[in-house]
Amino acid sequence: MEDSTKNFFEKLTNFNSDDKDEFEPQLVRADISNSKNNNKMKKNSDKKESISFSSDEPEENEVNEFDDFEGQLTIDVYQTSNNIVVESTIAGVDPDDLDIAITPDSITIRGERRKEEKIKKEEYLYQECFWGRFSRSIILPQEIDPDKAQATVKGGILKIILPKLDRQKSKKLKVKFD
Repeated sequence: MEDSTKNFFEKLTNFNSDDKDEFEPQLVRADISNSKNNNKMKKNSDKKESISFSSDEPEENEVNEFDDFEGQLTIDVYQTSNNIVVESTIAGVDPDDLDIAITPDSITIRGERRKEEKIKKEEYLYQECFWGRFSRSIILPQEIDPDKAQATVKGGILKIILPKLDRQKSKKLKVKFD
Protein backbone atom coordinates (compact mmCIF):
# COMPACT_ATOMS: atom_id res chain seq x y z
CA MET A 1 0.00 0.00 0.00
CA GLU A 2 1.33 3.44 -0.85
CA ASP A 3 1.97 6.02 1.87
CA SER A 4 -0.67 8.36 0.46
CA THR A 5 -3.46 5.78 0.84
CA LYS A 6 -2.59 4.65 4.37
CA ASN A 7 -4.88 5.85 7.13
CA PHE A 8 -3.50 7.66 10.15
CA PHE A 9 -3.19 4.49 12.26
CA GLU A 10 -1.37 2.64 9.47
CA LYS A 11 1.10 5.51 9.10
CA LEU A 12 1.61 5.72 12.84
CA THR A 13 2.21 2.01 13.37
CA ASN A 14 3.66 1.23 9.96
CA PHE A 15 1.00 -1.49 9.69
CA ASN A 16 -0.26 -2.34 6.23
CA SER A 17 -3.94 -3.36 6.29
CA ASP A 18 -3.44 -5.41 3.10
CA ASP A 19 -1.00 -7.64 4.96
CA LYS A 20 -3.38 -8.65 7.79
CA ASP A 21 -2.70 -12.35 7.29
CA GLU A 22 1.04 -11.78 7.35
CA PHE A 23 1.04 -9.70 10.54
CA GLU A 24 3.16 -11.18 13.29
CA PRO A 25 3.52 -9.30 16.58
CA GLN A 26 7.04 -8.26 17.47
CA LEU A 27 8.36 -8.95 20.93
CA VAL A 28 10.49 -6.18 22.34
CA ARG A 29 13.07 -6.30 25.07
CA ALA A 30 11.87 -4.95 28.40
CA ASP A 31 14.16 -4.04 31.23
CA ILE A 32 12.45 -5.40 34.30
CA SER A 33 15.48 -5.75 36.52
CA ASN A 34 13.78 -3.62 39.18
CA SER A 35 10.83 -6.00 39.38
CA LYS A 36 10.47 -7.81 42.69
CA ASN A 37 9.93 -11.11 40.85
CA ASN A 38 13.23 -10.52 39.06
CA ASN A 39 12.00 -11.94 35.74
CA LYS A 40 14.79 -11.95 33.20
CA MET A 41 14.49 -11.80 29.43
CA LYS A 42 16.96 -13.59 27.19
CA LYS A 43 17.42 -13.44 23.44
CA ASN A 44 16.93 -16.58 21.37
CA SER A 45 19.10 -17.25 18.35
CA ASP A 46 16.21 -16.44 15.94
CA LYS A 47 16.11 -12.87 17.32
CA LYS A 48 12.72 -13.35 19.00
CA GLU A 49 12.68 -13.10 22.74
CA SER A 50 11.36 -15.33 25.45
CA ILE A 51 10.97 -14.85 29.15
CA SER A 52 12.75 -17.08 31.61
CA PHE A 53 11.94 -16.91 35.29
CA SER A 54 14.51 -16.97 38.02
CA SER A 55 14.12 -17.51 41.72
CA ASP A 56 12.80 -14.69 43.90
CA GLU A 57 15.67 -15.28 46.30
CA PRO A 58 18.92 -13.42 45.61
CA GLU A 59 21.99 -15.58 45.14
CA GLU A 60 24.58 -15.48 47.92
CA ASN A 61 26.88 -13.04 46.14
CA GLU A 62 24.01 -10.99 44.70
CA VAL A 63 22.92 -7.83 46.53
CA ASN A 64 19.17 -7.58 47.09
CA GLU A 65 18.18 -4.12 45.86
CA PHE A 66 15.13 -4.06 48.15
CA ASP A 67 17.13 -4.39 51.39
CA ASP A 68 17.40 -0.60 51.67
CA PHE A 69 13.88 0.09 50.39
CA GLU A 70 11.83 2.59 52.38
CA GLY A 71 8.10 2.89 51.93
CA GLN A 72 6.61 6.34 51.55
CA LEU A 73 4.25 7.32 54.33
CA THR A 74 0.85 8.58 53.19
CA ILE A 75 -0.11 11.94 54.68
CA ASP A 76 -2.74 14.65 54.78
CA VAL A 77 -1.54 18.23 55.25
CA TYR A 78 -3.92 21.11 55.88
CA GLN A 79 -3.81 24.50 57.51
CA THR A 80 -5.94 26.47 59.90
CA SER A 81 -5.53 30.17 60.60
CA ASN A 82 -2.78 29.50 63.17
CA ASN A 83 -1.39 26.02 62.40
CA ILE A 84 -0.24 23.63 59.72
CA VAL A 85 -1.50 20.13 60.53
CA VAL A 86 0.01 16.86 59.29
CA GLU A 87 -1.94 13.62 59.72
CA SER A 88 -0.89 10.08 58.84
CA THR A 89 -1.88 6.51 59.56
CA ILE A 90 0.76 4.78 61.65
CA ALA A 91 -1.20 1.85 63.07
CA GLY A 92 1.10 -0.95 64.14
CA VAL A 93 4.14 1.28 64.66
CA ASP A 94 5.83 1.05 68.05
CA PRO A 95 6.42 4.54 69.55
CA ASP A 96 10.14 3.70 69.89
CA ASP A 97 10.27 3.08 66.12
CA LEU A 98 8.93 6.55 65.22
CA ASP A 99 11.15 9.60 64.67
CA ILE A 100 9.91 13.09 63.77
CA ALA A 101 12.39 15.82 62.82
CA ILE A 102 11.11 19.40 62.45
CA THR A 103 12.79 22.53 61.09
CA PRO A 104 11.11 25.91 60.54
CA ASP A 105 10.37 25.00 56.90
CA SER A 106 10.15 21.19 56.79
CA ILE A 107 9.16 18.03 58.63
CA THR A 108 10.47 14.48 58.24
CA ILE A 109 8.66 11.47 59.66
CA ARG A 110 10.55 8.16 59.80
CA GLY A 111 9.65 4.86 61.32
CA GLU A 112 9.33 1.15 60.96
CA ARG A 113 6.30 -1.12 61.04
CA ARG A 114 7.54 -4.49 62.30
CA LYS A 115 5.76 -7.72 61.57
CA GLU A 116 5.68 -9.96 64.64
CA GLU A 117 4.70 -13.18 62.91
CA LYS A 118 6.79 -14.81 60.17
CA ILE A 119 4.54 -16.12 57.39
CA LYS A 120 5.86 -17.91 54.33
CA LYS A 121 5.39 -16.05 51.07
CA GLU A 122 3.50 -18.94 49.46
CA GLU A 123 0.93 -18.99 52.30
CA TYR A 124 -0.37 -15.50 51.46
CA LEU A 125 -3.58 -15.13 49.50
CA TYR A 126 -3.23 -11.31 49.45
CA GLN A 127 -0.39 -9.21 50.76
CA GLU A 128 -1.13 -5.48 50.58
CA CYS A 129 0.04 -4.15 53.95
CA PHE A 130 3.42 -2.47 54.02
CA TRP A 131 5.88 -3.83 56.57
CA GLY A 132 9.29 -2.32 57.09
CA ARG A 133 10.90 1.12 57.13
CA PHE A 134 9.06 4.17 55.88
CA SER A 135 9.71 7.89 55.69
CA ARG A 136 8.22 11.09 54.38
CA SER A 137 9.67 14.59 54.14
CA ILE A 138 7.48 17.60 53.56
CA ILE A 139 8.47 21.14 52.63
CA LEU A 140 6.05 23.37 54.50
CA PRO A 141 4.27 26.23 52.72
CA GLN A 142 5.03 28.61 55.57
CA GLU A 143 7.58 28.79 58.38
CA ILE A 144 6.53 27.24 61.65
CA ASP A 145 7.80 27.35 65.23
CA PRO A 146 9.41 23.91 65.84
CA ASP A 147 9.62 24.52 69.60
CA LYS A 148 5.83 24.74 69.92
CA ALA A 149 5.00 21.71 67.73
CA GLN A 150 2.86 18.93 69.22
CA ALA A 151 2.31 15.32 68.15
CA THR A 152 -0.40 12.91 69.29
CA VAL A 153 -1.60 9.47 68.23
CA LYS A 154 -5.25 8.51 68.51
CA GLY A 155 -6.76 5.40 66.93
CA GLY A 156 -3.64 4.75 64.85
CA ILE A 157 -3.65 8.28 63.38
CA LEU A 158 -0.61 10.50 63.97
CA LYS A 159 -1.53 14.18 64.21
CA ILE A 160 1.22 16.79 64.24
CA ILE A 161 0.25 20.40 64.94
CA LEU A 162 2.81 22.94 63.74
CA PRO A 163 2.14 26.55 64.87
CA LYS A 164 2.75 29.06 62.07
CA LEU A 165 5.25 31.86 62.55
CA ASP A 166 3.61 35.19 61.91
CA ARG A 167 6.31 37.36 60.36
CA GLN A 168 3.76 40.12 59.68
CA LYS A 169 2.84 40.41 63.34
CA SER A 170 4.46 43.39 65.00
CA LYS A 171 5.14 43.76 68.66
CA LYS A 172 5.62 46.93 70.66
CA LEU A 173 8.72 46.90 72.73
CA LYS A 174 8.93 49.00 75.85
CA VAL A 175 12.27 50.54 76.56
CA LYS A 176 13.47 50.45 80.15
CA PHE A 177 15.56 53.35 81.31
CA ASP A 178 18.13 52.80 84.03
